[in-house]
Amino acid sequence: MSKLGTLGARLHRGEVGYDFVKNRKIWYGLSILITITAIVGLAVRGLNMGIEFQGGAVFNTPKNTSASVSQAERYAEEASGHDAIVQKLGDGSLRIQVAGIDTGAADKIKDKLSDDLKIDSEQINAELVGPSWGDQIASKAWQGLGIFLVLVVIYLAIAFEWRMALAAFVALIHDITITVGIYALVGFEVTPGTVIGLLTILGYSLYDTVVVFDSLKEQTKDITKQTRWTYSDVANRSINSTLVRSVNTTVVALLPVAGLLFIGGGVLGAGMLNDISLSLFVGLAAGAYSSIFIATPLVADLKEREPQLKALRKRVLAKRAQSGTQGETEPHDADESYDDEPEDAAPAVVGPRNQPASRTRGRGRPSGKRR
Repeated sequence: MSKLGTLGARLHRGEVGYDFVKNRKIWYGLSILITITAIVGLAVRGLNMGIEFQGGAVFNTPKNTSASVSQAERYAEEASGHDAIVQKLGDGSLRIQVAGIDTGAADKIKDKLSDDLKIDSEQINAELVGPSWGDQIASKAWQGLGIFLVLVVIYLAIAFEWRMALAAFVALIHDITITVGIYALVGFEVTPGTVIGLLTILGYSLYDTVVVFDSLKEQTKDITKQTRWTYSDVANRSINSTLVRSVNTTVVALLPVAGLLFIGGGVLGAGMLNDISLSLFVGLAAGAYSSIFIATPLVADLKEREPQLKALRKRVLAKRAQSGTQGETEPHDADESYDDEPEDAAPAVVGPRNQPASRTRGRGRPSGKRR
């Protein structure tokens, strides 16, 4: 078995682990700091909305146009008086976008580009995009997002409980805010592809969260019938037992997206790939982070406000103090029943397991021959 597989098995059995829940205030503070940075970037810089949302014109030149991207960008800005975005396509043609212009200005810009690029104006294809189309896309996207969040909360409240639904909702808002804030800080253009990417990451974020919640639900059955573990202990075990699985699925999903973003968009210059790849890359990473560091610790905080679990925590801590047990306690395995344990069982301490008890030859008798 590989080292990663061995680590995953040891995490699942509870032989090793990290106390994510205990250090939840650190993760909350880090998430708040990142979220505030994203909101400030969004408020100060704003989003670089694409031509689909602002309206404007798109000019496509013939194949194998000799002008470079920088030259075409300068010509377009001089002709229109607006910022222009120029992309070189695989066949050598240029795609020139100029936002915020009307039909009359588009005709003049087309003629000016024809003179500067030394191309017949009939060979330049001009397409006008109205802002109303972008408004419809944005409106439909917001409606879809709202319906999705409502259905997610209802489903989780039925399948699990309302506290888990609330924690998942907070994690989703956290992921969306960070992703949108990164777009504002980086200055990438927001296109319909970006909207598709934002809606896609919600499913990935929710998947990791539900996996941990399902494990937590199974391991907390009849938790109040014992005095060895608090709800936070079991929540921490649930995170650790699914940690390698979450990391593996996230890395596998991030690799092709990273290829699109850094190789396709960065090295090869296919700028249109950046529209969807950046939102997917940031959203997938934020989703994995929130499911581990935000959603489950938040559930533990909410659950331990219940009278029964609050009383359980007091009993567990009192018993640990009485027995003088030090260190992190080890929650039970998923298939282990609370009913099988005595009420006064001492908490298990992390360390080597299944150590054989010391034996003596003939209980209470000194070693030697029997007489």
